[in-house]
This record gives sequence, C-alpha cells and structure tokens, in this order.
Amino acid sequence: MKKIIVSLALASVLLSCKSTVATSNKKEEVKVTIDLIDVKDDKVQVTILAPKINSDQITYSIPKIIPGTYSNDNYGRYIDDLKAFDNKGTLLEVKKTDENTWTIPAAKKLYKITYLVNDTFDSEKGAGFGQEDIFSPAGTNIEVGTNFMVNMHGFVGYFQDKKEIPYRVNITHPETLWGATSMIDLDSKNNSDEFVVSRYGELVENPVMYAKPDYTTFTVDGMDITIAVFSPGKKVTAENITPEMKKMMIAQKTFLGKINANKKYTVLLYLSSMKPNDAKGFGALEHPTSTTVVMPETIPLNMLQEQMKDVVSHEFFHIVTPLTIHSKEIQYFDYNTPKMSEHLWMYEGVTEYFANLFQINQGLITEEAFYDRIADKIEQAKRMNDTMPFTTMSANVLQEPYKAQYLNVYQKGALIGMCIDIIIREKSEGKRGILDLMHKLSNEYGVTKAFDDKELFDKIVSLTYPEVGDFLKTYVSGATPIPYDLFLNKVGVSKSTVKVPGGIFLKGQRPYITINPQTNEIVILPNIELNEFFKTLSLKGGDIIVAINGKNFNKENIFELITTSQEWKENDAIALKIKRNGKEETINGKVALPYEEKETFSAKDTSKNTLKEAWLKG
Repeated sequence: MKKIIVSLALASVLLSCKSTVATSNKKEEVKVTIDLIDVKDDKVQVTILAPKINSDQITYSIPKIIPGTYSNDNYGRYIDDLKAFDNKGTLLEVKKTDENTWTIPAAKKLYKITYLVNDTFDSEKGAGFGQEDIFSPAGTNIEVGTNFMVNMHGFVGYFQDKKEIPYRVNITHPETLWGATSMIDLDSKNNSDEFVVSRYGELVENPVMYAKPDYTTFTVDGMDITIAVFSPGKKVTAENITPEMKKMMIAQKTFLGKINANKKYTVLLYLSSMKPNDAKGFGALEHPTSTTVVMPETIPLNMLQEQMKDVVSHEFFHIVTPLTIHSKEIQYFDYNTPKMSEHLWMYEGVTEYFANLFQINQGLITEEAFYDRIADKIEQAKRMNDTMPFTTMSANVLQEPYKAQYLNVYQKGALIGMCIDIIIREKSEGKRGILDLMHKLSNEYGVTKAFDDKELFDKIVSLTYPEVGDFLKTYVSGATPIPYDLFLNKVGVSKSTVKVPGGIFLKGQRPYITINPQTNEIVILPNIELNEFFKTLSLKGGDIIVAINGKNFNKENIFELITTSQEWKENDAIALKIKRNGKEETINGKVALPYEEKETFSAKDTSKNTLKEAWLKG
C-alpha cells in the first residue's frame, strides 16, 4: 500500500499466492452471487451458497483487516440485513457476535446467506478527519449504472475453517459496464461474469472495477498488462496515461530481471470527482496481479502521470515482497484477529526504495532528482519517532503509539533499504546490492514458503555480510537513529543546499489561505507574512480569491487550485479576480514563485565514483 497524503490545512477544511482455477467437487466450494443490476437504496445484494458443513455451529465473517492496509477497518460495519436460510427457504437463527462476525447455530441446515452491502466511498470524511475512514483503494463504490469498485473483501466473507476451499463468484452487471480485473471471466454473457479462485485469500487479492470500457492493453516481457480508467468527468482516458505507464513497466521488468514471472497484471485507476460522497483517500493498494489506484480527477495530467509512476511502481514492486518473500503472519493471514509481522521495513520500506532506485537505474530521473528524494525522506523521517525500534513498531502497528508511526515505513523504511544496499555494494566492491539479496531470498523462500519472523535477520546475514547484521541489530531492531551521512559518504555523496520553488498557497503544512465557513469563499489569511507571489501581485490578507485565469474557485474545488498552482512557472501571466472590502476587482500580473533553501545531497567525492555508479546503475 502507498498513501498519498494531501493536507490542505485550511482552517475548517482538509481535504498470495496466485493459484490455478480449481476443479474441486461442487460441494466443496462457496458459491457467491453479487447483483449490480437491482441496486436498492445504494446497496448491493449478495447471496452466499454455503459449502457442506458438518459442524453444529458455524461463523461467517467479513474481514476486519486485509493484507497491505495495516489498519483495523471493520468491513462488517457496511453489511446490513444478514439472513440465513435452509434449503426450503426457512429462516435460520443468526447471532451477530461482533462487528464483523455472525454465528449460525443450526449450521448443518444452512443452505444460503443473503445480505446487503453499503459502499465505503460515501462515508469518507477525508484526510485529517476520518480516522475511521477506509483507505479508498481498499474501499468500495456503488454508483448505479456508472461505477462499481468491487474490492472483494467488502462484499464477500468466509466461513470458519473454510477459507482454503474454492470460491465461484457470479457478478451480474449492466450491459454497458465492463469489469476490469486480472481474473478470467468464465461466463460469456453480456451482463454476467463468473470467476473461480482456489481460496478466499486469492479472491481478496482480485478486485474488479466496473465502468464503461476505457482501457488499453500491452505486453512487456511476456506479461499482459491492462490499464483501466474511470474518470467521471471524462478528463482522463487510459490512452492518456498508457505511454508513461508502458515506459515505466518496461523499466521495472528490466530492473527486476527474473524475480517476477507474472503473466498478467491490471492497473485499476479510479479518479474521484471530489464531491462530498466520493473517495478522498489517495494512493494505491497492491495485489499479486493488480494495483488499485485512487486519485483526484482535478489533478493536472502531467502531475497524474508522475504520481502514477511513483505509486504504481511501488505497488508493482510488492511482487518481490511481501508477495514473494514473506513471513508466516502473511502467508496465513488472519483477517479478523491478525498477528502482524516485524518486517515492515522490508515489505514497505525496501519496496519504496526500489520504486525510487529503479527510476535512476533505468534513466527515468536524474541523479539530482534521486538525491532530492532521499533528502525528503530523511527530513520526513526526522519528524517521526526516530528511536522507536522498527521491528517493534511493525509488530504492533495496529495499536498506539505504534500506529501513529506507520507512515515512516515509506520514509525511514526506504532509507533502511538504501543503507543495506550501500553496505552490500561496499563489501562486494560494487558487484552486488540489495536486489541481489531479494533474488536470493526469493529463491530461498518464494510464494508458497514463508519464513519465521525471528529467522529473517540470520538468513540475511548468511546471504550477505556480518556488517548487514550489525546494521539490522543496531538500527532496525535497535533504538539508535541511523547516521545517514555515514552511509552516503561511502558512495561519495554528502550534504548540499539548493534554492527551489516553494508552494504558493502552502509552505509545508502552513497555509496562506483559508475557507470562510459561512460563504465557502477562499480567503487570504490576515496577519501573516505573505510570500513573493502575494506581494508581487499586491494581494493582502483578507482578500477573497474569486477566480484565477477565468476559472472560479471556492471550497468545492480548492484542491484543484492547490494542484494547478504547482504547475505555474516563474513569470507566467496571471489574472486574479478578487473581492476586497466587498468590491470585486481584477489584478493582472505575472507569477513570482517563492523560493526557499532546501537541504539535499550531491556527489562530491570523485574517488568513490565507481562504487556510486554501481549503487545507482548496477
């Protein structure tokens, strides 16, 4: 999973294993019907035909948590009116034992279960508000005749001790909508799809997005890739993003080499309208053969392409870990009483490191841009608890105070990967790095063989060097902050300072504008020191921004204002309509970007060039 945190901080508003198709005895499968045609009150009917049950009592559960999210989301709270029936249609007793579980005492009589599913997008409050929000890429959407985001864990549950038998899922849908997924449709009817998977875990890992067909397909090194897009305002198409995605995936496959053998991969891109009842949690969620991405539709196309490159590459690299290399906690994931692994530094951190390293390795970004990313991660990591052992945080990530440190997996976690990479490069005289380690771990374990959490460090040392073990003991399971300069100096890289354009309406998390809650107008904050953009245009605190370059702005599209401003260049012509002291006026002028000093890194020690090149290009 990768989250894109969009914080506007504006006063009162912030915005498993892949398996083959099973051919088991029909009695040993769970049959599911999901009706996307007869939707009532924004709820979808789901029918579950039970397998043969020999126990006197059985439970049916909807997941509390799913792999890759690291949060207790309680999908059962979106289930209404669950009923159980025998084969004559007689109601059976059902007891709801917790938010996600229902117990059926007369289990041997059970024939089917029915219930209604609410979608999660409707209930999202957005960044800064919804601690109970479902992360949108792991959520569900029900928009009759237009879009259905079917993350299976939000629609389908499992019977106690029956997660390892096949599931046969039939989804009826409007003829105008097409379901994008990596699963194979066994039903050729225009309004019905049928999918068969070997186990519940495989079903959870295969989302389907229904929308009017907008997709592209291409092949990279034997992998068939589909890019499917839902853009409610038709602002973005699959064709718009495919060239960059294809370029990126070719680079990823080249970087990974033989570590991945997937034959199919699907990218599902949902673009939010940013309306009150639409998705607000931006980022992506990985699966073995697909990635679900949610982004705002208002984001400029070139910025969307860049974000897609970062988030999809991160999710794609999850093919390595945890989808190929993982502990028993992940191999035998418990959806309702999970035990978390100690190794988020690898699952998310190394994955995030690869998502950046491959771009410099394959020439997609410059060396300077790569160093800027490292500097940003170091700065972000400093804001977190730098003495909390990473393994302790990881194992306890579902509870505080560890939960609050989760986002550090993308910062310090990636930096841990970088440091290990540099150590291996140094000790092997540039011949090997952390990717070589991942190849070896993949051969040692693989998709179907999990490791014990406590054995991983020793295994890594056996495949690398004692110095890697010292690093893991001191800085990953230990409480000592990492001296990043020490490791970067090994490859001739040290600190430097540059001037860069800053945010126009935000300086870090500090805003220059706010929202008038009575009028929903965008107001320049009074009594603060304004930046060069405001000063050059003679804007003042208390001025109301009505329109910019002919487009009106208010609370409803303030996110678009923020993202659009990030594309402005120095001396671009600009026309602002403002309201000052109750009177409207237009100000014509040029953009003056605010500049600020930023700490980054540069390669200064030329004697280390050979090792540096092996690190970045090897």
